[in-house]
Amino acid sequence: MKLFYTDVFVLPLPAGHRFPMAKYARLRERLQASGEFAASDFATPVAASSEQLCRAHDARYVARVSAGELSAAEVRRIGFPWSREMVERSRRSAGATIAACRAALDDGCAVNLAGGTHHAHAAHGEGFCVFNDAAVAARVLLAEGLIERVAVVDCDVHQGNGTASICAGDAQIFTFSMHGARNFPFTKTASDLDIELPDGTEDADYLQQLAAALEQVFARGRPELVIYLAGADPFHDDRLGRLALSFDGLAARDEMVLTACRDRRVPVAVAMAGGYARQIDDTVRIHGRTVLTARRLFDPVPPLLG
Repeated sequence: MKLFYTDVFVLPLPAGHRFPMAKYARLRERLQASGEFAASDFATPVAASSEQLCRAHDARYVARVSAGELSAAEVRRIGFPWSREMVERSRRSAGATIAACRAALDDGCAVNLAGGTHHAHAAHGEGFCVFNDAAVAARVLLAEGLIERVAVVDCDVHQGNGTASICAGDAQIFTFSMHGARNFPFTKTASDLDIELPDGTEDADYLQQLAAALEQVFARGRPELVIYLAGADPFHDDRLGRLALSFDGLAARDEMVLTACRDRRVPVAVAMAGGYARQIDDTVRIHGRTVLTARRLFDPVPPLLG
């Protein structure tokens, strides 16, 4: 199973910045130390080209991001200071999901060890998201004729408003978001299917609603590829989460989504999305279990996928 990483492209962030960039390098190190992967399983992705980004984004926005021409207000909305490193990492993150989607078509499953930048809209970024990797990757593979239908299964605790906005009215992309009702973004954009959860939702209720929702995703979306945003932030000790899932509840969530894909012979590309636990090692543990679950379920490659 291929794992695409971008942690070598480091953002120069000011001291005290609340985005936990260190989680990505720690995640890769944890997986390398697990003994479950060969060195050849890890790869740095090619950066998404402007042509690829413009499958989902306004060309003027892509050009202005690349040239450093965003206004101060636009930069504040994204949450990262502009830098050449920010542009490169954002392009690489989108490239990693494109690469994971391609690899998943061959191997059944592949992983972007970052990504899940679902708040980026066609013409603006927000919430630590510059380019929308899932929307870009979906549109790229559709444009190349590799697939005809994609589903985005977004289990980050925050609603995938950018993905919903970009893909609205696109019959080839089915968008599903399961998120906290009272969490960011405070004005939601309707996905094809949204499940809004009250603060404090625990494992049993979450998993029951997810199981029913997945039936709808596969029945209505009929995807030939799933892009799964496996956010760690529904965790009970996440600083930005407001839900109350346990480690085991999140592992059961991953098992449910990935098994649903495997049993239906639908390839799945996984992105890590959010995770802001008070202890960064908790976030890394959750993301690590997601990847190891994928490894267990898709190795060897399921029949009809390899």
